Amino acid sequence: MTNDQYVNPFDDERHDFLALANDAGQFSLWPCFAAVPEGWAAVFGPAGRAACLDHIEAAWTDLTPAAA
Repeated sequence: MTNDQYVNPFDDERHDFLALANDAGQFSLWPCFAAVPEGWAAVFGPAGRAACLDHIEAAWTDLTPAAA
């Protein structure tokens, strides 16, 4: 038995990811194999985990959610 089965899918660099954004201007890293949650849209990817995180870091400059 290996520990591969216990890797968090958000940390598993073997998968492709998406960078998601919502209407409040918040971002999320999301594995491609999972359905995009309601209220979120893919804005980058699919790409490797590091590339998606780089995109999120560059795009999400203000952690304060946009006013509704």
